[in-house]
Amino acid sequence: MDLARDCPHCRNALTGESGTDLCPFCNDGMVVVSAESPTLSATPSRLLEEFATLDWTAASRSGGEAEACKPGILDPCSPMRFGDYVLVRELGRGGMGVVYEAFQMSLNRPVALKLLMSGRLAANSDARRFRWEAEAAAGLDHPRIVPVYEVGEHEGIPYYSMKLVGGGNLAEHRARMSEDRRRVARLVASVARAVNYAHGHGVLHRDLKPSNILLDDEGLPHVADFGLARRISADCNLTMSGSVLGSPSYMAPEQASGKVHELTVAVDIYGLGAVLYDLLCGRPPFRGSSPTETIRQVLDRDPIRPRLIDPRIARDLETICLKCLEKEPGRRYATAEELAEDLERWLGHEPIRARPVGLPGRLRK
Repeated sequence: MDLARDCPHCRNALTGESGTDLCPFCNDGMVVVSAESPTLSATPSRLLEEFATLDWTAASRSGGEAEACKPGILDPCSPMRFGDYVLVRELGRGGMGVVYEAFQMSLNRPVALKLLMSGRLAANSDARRFRWEAEAAAGLDHPRIVPVYEVGEHEGIPYYSMKLVGGGNLAEHRARMSEDRRRVARLVASVARAVNYAHGHGVLHRDLKPSNILLDDEGLPHVADFGLARRISADCNLTMSGSVLGSPSYMAPEQASGKVHELTVAVDIYGLGAVLYDLLCGRPPFRGSSPTETIRQVLDRDPIRPRLIDPRIARDLETICLKCLEKEPGRRYATAEELAEDLERWLGHEPIRARPVGLPGRLRK
């Protein structure tokens, strides 16, 4: 079965087969590569169908024709209500949910509202994963993690509301980030400390990438989207047997090989290194012509050294980045805190603790 929709990041049309939706244009989608063919969930309610097909440009047209507006439960020519929330505009969507900028009427505040949409897995699995995402994020109280305000259900549609972080995500600022490497180091160090806090509370993120790190109006980062989070050392059966869940270009080798129950904090150290690489080099560590090819590169190749892409990148910063991207989890930083500390040593013009891989090590690899 073919699934046609738009990439949530670049809006180019995607046609994924068997649940694969890595965007060939921006290479920043989420892919589900499974040993079994995933099934579509139950047909969503009429309300949710109108969310998915709504023409969001109609509401902002000035002097447009009345017939340009789509009639129905959600009329883009009038305020759109979802329970206690008035929807303002769509912010993005992924494999399981859609996020809107919204206004909560009872508390008179702007929020980001995430709704569960029809997914590729069975409906009960989608609901369990969505609830787990909300609970994982709601249990974390850190200034660099997007806080959850409310978890609920309306018209049979699960939802949760979060703080609205309005400065866009790192993927949208990628081009100018690569020219300010000290800012990149500060941002990744800040994110690493937030991730270390999540690890201390027993949560792995498993999908760290630039589009999941939001910036506020002051330029400070906030970790978002815990849709693939799982408890450390917990028997969390939210993934189909034989499946690989995540974003291939930012996925650790052990995650790409489907060893779901063997993942440790090292998987997020790799993700932080992939984000650092992307912001330094303007591209992810691996980017193939297809999801399968990207995963093959993740498993079998070493990333191109950042200084070969841009010689202006500092050697120590390259060393920090490549230590995070080691194939063997045990060769990466032991904790996200150690990564943050090494980045801060570089920022303070102090010797870093990571050591570059010498010629013998490269030959051995």
